[in-house]
Amino acid sequence: MKKIFITGIGTDVGKTVASAIVVEALKADYFKPVQAGDLEFSDTDKVKQLISNKKSKFHKNSYALNTPMSPHAAAEIDQLTIELDNIKIPETDNYLVIEGAGGVLVPLNNKDTILDLIRPDYNVIVVSRHYLGSINHTLMTLWILKERGFNVSIIFNGDEHKTTEDIIKKMTDVNVLGRINDEPYFDSMVIKEYADLFAERLEEL
Repeated sequence: MKKIFITGIGTDVGKTVASAIVVEALKADYFKPVQAGDLEFSDTDKVKQLISNKKSKFHKNSYALNTPMSPHAAAEIDQLTIELDNIKIPETDNYLVIEGAGGVLVPLNNKDTILDLIRPDYNVIVVSRHYLGSINHTLMTLWILKERGFNVSIIFNGDEHKTTEDIIKKMTDVNVLGRINDEPYFDSMVIKEYADLFAERLEEL
């Protein structure tokens, strides 16, 4: 079973759409360890709605928290403490796509972050979106992951910003999987089109 961990350079950069594309491309299973807020229509529900293959399975969150905040704070509101030992990676013979929450240094509790969920054998995909400050956030994320020895790739989300992307590639030599454009909408057909574009590069990870 090959595991792919999808993280971002921050929140609202497009991790869930990217996750749906990777799930569809590989007909992979999907797992979101910690969901904070939006429980009535969670990221798992969103990915499930966006894919069209019949092979993918969706695994239950280890923690489903009520408030859309950093997991450590959302857990405190729910009078819980997130424990890494309670986050069980699903057993499957299929590819498994694991979606993080926010960026790699988002706290889960007083000592652990999202980074502590990423195991040495995982392939990591970073989703980057251009905004003022995104170069700094992207470089820090990539350098932290590379320093830990992970096999890291990047997906750029949104309209091209050449100077930003060029300096990121020059300074990190990161494997670029492709781009997700700012589409008018995302539905299962659009996701399938991107999945077909990304499939070969994803299978090579």
